Amino acid sequence: MHSSIGTIKAYFGKPAFWIGALLSFSVGLLFYIATANTIEKDAQNRFDNMARSVQTTINGRIKSYTDVLRGSASLFQTFNDLTREQFHRYVSGLTLEKEFPGVEAINFSLYVTEAERPEFEERMRREMLAISNKNPPFRITPAGRRAGYNVIIYVEPIGDWINRIGYDLNGDGETPPHREMRETGQIAASAKPVPFLTGVNIMGLAIRMPIYRLGMPATTVEERRAAFFGSVGIGFRVHKLIEGVLDQMPVREVRLTLTDVGPRTGSLRPVATAAPRVLFDSLATAEVPSPPLAKPDRATFITSLPLGYNTRVWEAQFSVRKSDLYTGFDTYVPWLAMLAGFISTMLLYILFQTLSSSRHHAISLARSMTQELRASEAKLQLSNENLRQLGAHAEKIKEAERRRIAREIHDDLGQNLLALRIEADMLSARTGERHPRLHGRALATVTQIDATIKSVRQIINDLRPNVLDLGLNAAVDWQITEFARRTGIVCELTETHQDIQISDHCSTALFRILQESLNNILRHAKATNVRVVLRVERNWIWMSVGDNGIGFHPNGRRKRGSFGLVGIEERINILGGTFEIHGDPGSGTTVCVAVPIQNPLENSAPLSGAIDAFGPATAVV
Repeated sequence: MHSSIGTIKAYFGKPAFWIGALLSFSVGLLFYIATANTIEKDAQNRFDNMARSVQTTINGRIKSYTDVLRGSASLFQTFNDLTREQFHRYVSGLTLEKEFPGVEAINFSLYVTEAERPEFEERMRREMLAISNKNPPFRITPAGRRAGYNVIIYVEPIGDWINRIGYDLNGDGETPPHREMRETGQIAASAKPVPFLTGVNIMGLAIRMPIYRLGMPATTVEERRAAFFGSVGIGFRVHKLIEGVLDQMPVREVRLTLTDVGPRTGSLRPVATAAPRVLFDSLATAEVPSPPLAKPDRATFITSLPLGYNTRVWEAQFSVRKSDLYTGFDTYVPWLAMLAGFISTMLLYILFQTLSSSRHHAISLARSMTQELRASEAKLQLSNENLRQLGAHAEKIKEAERRRIAREIHDDLGQNLLALRIEADMLSARTGERHPRLHGRALATVTQIDATIKSVRQIINDLRPNVLDLGLNAAVDWQITEFARRTGIVCELTETHQDIQISDHCSTALFRILQESLNNILRHAKATNVRVVLRVERNWIWMSVGDNGIGFHPNGRRKRGSFGLVGIEERINILGGTFEIHGDPGSGTTVCVAVPIQNPLENSAPLSGAIDAFGPATAVV
């Protein structure tokens, strides 16, 4: 028990434990931040979707008001002589209070010139008297003379709005929106509050649409000015337009601020004008009619969406406290994630430490076990290098011994055979007439001596061809000519240099490689054509031996008991060159070797003796 407690205390006292604890705390903190951000982003997405739903509702209501305006305009464009009673029945059928609660009134204004004003005022007095004799006499307000008047003559519901009859919309001068409406035929949306619809925390706006006389063209600006008959307008209050839309949101503490940000371009992008005008604020009260706009902070979600108000752009800003969107579970999830990250990281760290400790022990054991193996490997490499050097030395000794034996055979046995042939030839000449039987025996002896000389010459060439003393080019040419003569295989030699100056050791090695390659072709290739290329490039000698035989299997190089290719490779490695063999079954084989050109050594003295019956090296071809 005490030993276990001591072990635990010792473990907690190690720096590795506190490193693991710090790492685990850092990972847990990352888990906390990532989870909190995920929850926050999810809440933001949900709030954005709620705001878009309200945006769609408000846009739909604005469109419905615009549709009412277009329908009213269509009514007047259908009947130029529409009566007050007909207009009253039309508006009553719309049931504004139920279907369009934000709409306060629909009015029609008639365009009257200064010349038409007297007759127009007289007619309107009679009409107003017919409605009720309690009404004050009709007059155009504001007073004053103008070139043209845009006078409201119909308004529904007429109740509290009867005093608006006779109001000239151009009383303060024709405003640019009215002029643009008349000349373009488009709806004009008011940017300024309508005074008699606006109050404390109440904003009244209006939209109007031009009406042109029946039967008159209205294609160009001049034609629309001439055909302009009047306009239809709708007055509404923004707070009634917005009424009830926030009830669609499941969160009750959402603040909605509606702002007019400027005229509309081709898209819902406003043109920069004066400061934006707040049209509606769900947080406004009689005591605080203009509360400050919400600003982004760490505790509040804010989403701003555009609204299309005909020729203008509104911006709806939705704001809510983040805590109002979180559930109780959302509050605890980041802490649970932090705890899970801390525990899982700590467990992984302990596992890693355990595995690392085991690995260190295993590595230490492996190092101790492999020291002897590495020493053996070093000894093996040294032995291989010594064997390679020994092989090179043995090859030099073998070639030197062959040269020595060939020279001794040539100098001793060759001279003796030559002297013997001379004596036998003299004996044959002297016994030609007097001793026929002896003469025959002497001729047979001469023939036998000639055959012996030929055999000795072949043995000398097999040991070391004398043609090597004439240079590599001559030796290669002689070898392939001799091979073609013996085998009947067509041989072709291509040379780029006629006199290659290299050491005797190098030329002998290349000659032996050529011999081995030709012997392999004869034994295995079943070829009918052999091509040998000998060239010099960049201080390197390149030699290739190719055939059109049955090809070379990739595993043939490692065939058990086959040392020809191994011998070639060893010769090339001794010279510091390269060796390659190419070929596939059925497509022939090519052996390519390359060795660097070294300073040519002094060649061994050619075989002594005059040009006698043995002759020069080329005599054996």
